[in-house]
Amino acid sequence: MEYWSILLSIIIGVISIHYLFKNFNFFKRHDIVHIPPVPIFGSAISVIFRRISLIDFILKVYYFNPNSKYLGFYFMTNPILVIRDLEVIKNILVKNFEAFPDRQGFSNTNDFLFKNNLFSLHGEKWRNVRNLLSPSFTSSKMKMMFTLMSECAVDFVKFMPTSLADEESINTKDVFSKYTNDVIATCAFGIKVNSMKDPTNKFYVYGKEASNFRGVIRGIKFLFLGTFPRFSRILNIKILNDYVSNFFKDIIKTTIMTRDAEHITRPDMLQLMMDIRGKEGHRELDIDDMTAQAFIFFLGGFETSSTEMCFAAHEIAANPDIQTKLQQEIDNLLEKSNGEVSYEVINRLEYLDAVINETLRLYPPIGFLDRMCKKTYELPSALPDKKPFIIKKDMLVWIPIFAIQRDEKYYDNPEKFDPERFLDNKMHNSSCYMPFGLGPRMCIANRFAMLEVKILLFHLLARYELKPSMKTVSPIKFCKDGLLMPESGFWLNIQRRKDVHPVLTSYNCE
Repeated sequence: MEYWSILLSIIIGVISIHYLFKNFNFFKRHDIVHIPPVPIFGSAISVIFRRISLIDFILKVYYFNPNSKYLGFYFMTNPILVIRDLEVIKNILVKNFEAFPDRQGFSNTNDFLFKNNLFSLHGEKWRNVRNLLSPSFTSSKMKMMFTLMSECAVDFVKFMPTSLADEESINTKDVFSKYTNDVIATCAFGIKVNSMKDPTNKFYVYGKEASNFRGVIRGIKFLFLGTFPRFSRILNIKILNDYVSNFFKDIIKTTIMTRDAEHITRPDMLQLMMDIRGKEGHRELDIDDMTAQAFIFFLGGFETSSTEMCFAAHEIAANPDIQTKLQQEIDNLLEKSNGEVSYEVINRLEYLDAVINETLRLYPPIGFLDRMCKKTYELPSALPDKKPFIIKKDMLVWIPIFAIQRDEKYYDNPEKFDPERFLDNKMHNSSCYMPFGLGPRMCIANRFAMLEVKILLFHLLARYELKPSMKTVSPIKFCKDGLLMPESGFWLNIQRRKDVHPVLTSYNCE
């Protein structure tokens, strides 16, 4: 019996070693420039053990061979191609989209909020839901949501804490996430909360828990989901606690029942999903589907939008001349509109628009895009002396947006915060600027996000002045257990303006 046990152990060991090491000669076998792997952990061991940030790792890969159109690295046992060449990127994201239609997403998890949402859906399911939700973000819908966002912004400035002395600091991530929480609550879930006034409301508390991707336990879960997807499903690994998932589901269920019973309609995303019920030619979404779509917009709005606001505020505070120019533009607009702040009026703020676009260039919402190959595809040779490479089904490619948008090959003085780059439509159609992605799978809510940030900065700068504080750290150094977050957090000194425009005492947001 012992011999059989020993033999079985040897067989299991050989199979395990084969599974863990079978891919580690992939790039060498295909003669592709790559970062050499370490057994089991691959090329990204420094990220896995948090010795460097993911952003710094992306830069390391990007500049490993600046002449190569693409190169490889191993994340654990998975070989991943990083695409550097803009023409190849455009082909993957736009021209040959049918070969790369899916993100890796969270399709391996058993969390219905992560698995069923637009970000994670694949194939025909993704296409159906995308077509369903697209009308939520037209100009007419944005105009209606402008009113809801503006109400949140007015509530925000009413309860905005201010620093009492120049050395005092405010955690801008904390206060801005309360604003974005309230915006998503009203625009996606159809409920009204005021998190500045009541920071203990469940929507904000559970929202913070749901959007917190830092920490060792969450990190291990994501690592396992990405590396061992089948085992993850078998072991029922979830990202969220059930009580958080059920909380968001109960909100959607209760809101739908109330609207149906009282014949209430509202200009939000939930209403759009409700309106297609029973209509011919539409796939009706169940409660889990509706909650998942609302939830992914919550994640995008709560976390990434508030982070972009923090980066914008940081750069505005660090560049007083830019802040002065912004406040002059806002004051002039208030003067011309007699204090009436409409959707059309706020979209005339060209310099504010340029400031937000430059923030998105330096600090894109995510450091990279990922796409999964779904059918055999030939890439051109990476270097003149190399052969073309055939990508096979299910291989993952990364588009290093952060590195591209800071490459001096494409931008003069790329580390400088310079909104002038985006005036007069200089950069909007540039292939090296893609903070929301490109092609059919680019962020569906990019206009929503831009408007959300614009409204907040408008109301903030109309009344307050931003300054660096004792806790403000420049240049920013990114933390090692997340994406685009500073190690020391976001801290500013915020003072009431002494030269507030007179109409601010009476203007409304229609």
